[in-house]
Amino acid sequence: MRHSTAIRDTQRDRTDGTRETARDEAFVRAVYDKHGVFLLRVTTGLLWGDSHQAQDLVQEAVLRAWQNADILDPEAEGIRPWLVTVIRNLVIDGYRARKARPPETVDTALNDLPGPQSMDSALTKKVVREALADLTLQHREILVHVEFLDQSVARTAKTLGIPPGTVKSRTHLALRALRAALAERGYTP
Repeated sequence: MRHSTAIRDTQRDRTDGTRETARDEAFVRAVYDKHGVFLLRVTTGLLWGDSHQAQDLVQEAVLRAWQNADILDPEAEGIRPWLVTVIRNLVIDGYRARKARPPETVDTALNDLPGPQSMDSALTKKVVREALADLTLQHREILVHVEFLDQSVARTAKTLGIPPGTVKSRTHLALRALRAALAERGYTP
C-alpha cells in the first residue's frame, strides 16, 4: 500500500549522470530545508543535548532518505515521521551498541600523575601560601577580602568595621609586602 503523502510516483532517469546528481542534490537540500531544524531538535533531545552526535544522526537519516529517494517525496509531510523513526532507531542502535561493548579501559595510574602544568600550578600555590604566611594578620585579612573574595573597598570597610581609607592603605601595603615576600622566594610575577 502506498502513502501518497510520503511516496513519489516518478521513475529516475539513470542515463544522464548530471541530471541524477542535480536531482540528488535537490532532494537532499529539500529534506534539510523542510525538516532539518525539526530533526536536529528532536535528535538533540533524544541524545540529552549532545548536538554533535545529533548532527551525525540527522545526516545519517537524510542519507537513508536519499537512498530511498525513488519512493520518498521530500516535500510531503509523510516523510517527517519516517525520518523521525529512522533517527529513533539510530539512537536505540547506538545505545545498544555501547551497552554490548565492554567499557573502554583507561590507565588511571598515568592520568593521576601530575603533568607539567599541574606541577607549576602546585609549586606556585605553595610559594604564594608561604609568602602569605609572612604577612601580618591585618594584611592577609585585607587581601582575602579585596583580592580573593573580590569585594569592593566599601564592602570590605563595612565588613571589617574600618574606614575605607584604611582599607585602601592596608591593601596597598599588603600587596607591597606580598611582592617582597614572593621576591625573597625567587618568584617574580
